[in-house]
Amino acid sequence: MPQLTERLLQGEIAALSQGITLIESTRQSHKELAEKLIEACLPSSGNSFRLGITGVPGVGKSTFIEALGLLAVAKGHKVAVLAVDPSSTQSGGSILGDKTRMAQLSTHPKAYIRPSASGQSLGGVARKTREAIMLCEAAGFDFIIVETVGVGQSETVVHSMVDFFLLLKLSGAGDELQGIKRGIIEMADAIAINKADGDRVQAAQEAKSAFAKALHLYPPKESSWQPKVVTCSALQHTGIEELYSLLSNYREQMEANGFFVEKRKEQNKYWLLQTIDQQLGQQFYDHPKVKKALPKVLEAVSQQELSPFRAANQLLALLH
Repeated sequence: MPQLTERLLQGEIAALSQGITLIESTRQSHKELAEKLIEACLPSSGNSFRLGITGVPGVGKSTFIEALGLLAVAKGHKVAVLAVDPSSTQSGGSILGDKTRMAQLSTHPKAYIRPSASGQSLGGVARKTREAIMLCEAAGFDFIIVETVGVGQSETVVHSMVDFFLLLKLSGAGDELQGIKRGIIEMADAIAINKADGDRVQAAQEAKSAFAKALHLYPPKESSWQPKVVTCSALQHTGIEELYSLLSNYREQMEANGFFVEKRKEQNKYWLLQTIDQQLGQQFYDHPKVKKALPKVLEAVSQQELSPFRAANQLLALLH
């Protein structure tokens, strides 16, 4: 463990990959080692800009992330991309194909792409993404991009672990009005209308105008930041520089008014409570009495011989 930690802190990619594999493991012996690794890396973490990106499948997330990542590298950053691949609910398998869609960025010496299977976690966010962010920071990566599957509730989880939340949209896909949903729009710090090229430029401008009007209907953010709408084409690399400047301006403003640090503190508290919830749940299911009783109780509930609420109380009573 000391050797792995030392190699990771020196920025060795193989050690970083081994560290993330370790924290993703569900074996008890690995969990204990992972905790030691995270503790050792904690003092060297927190020095990055964390960007969350979401959008429906087909919006061009991978192409966009590669274009933005290459620009960030050119600006002197070390870029880490944590991409969450959806897992099959049938087989549990995952393609993990993000590296093939980011061919240039994946081979760049100052970039690191780590696809992770979402497993059974809420909305498709990898269970250990937050710890993976900390390890990437400890390894010297100062521009972290977290890509979500973009299928619903994952946005809330990612929003709780990043500094800036970017929503990618398409114009002319029938989702201009559909996209104006209170929850996700309130979370977004910016909306980027992607694929604004060729004969879609006019439609992208119209979508930009519609979203900009919608954003003004919402109450101001705690940070006093007014969310922006931009158009871009990841394929033609247009609008990417403008978006990068927007991220830089956001960070300067948030650091100046103290919100950047305050938000990180609140996120740490949130993740403390989340971790307690997760571990209590795991301890409950691992309890010998619960393991023995659960199949019979599930059968009784499915046959409507027992209400789900009474069944839950019976199982919880086994812990006393």
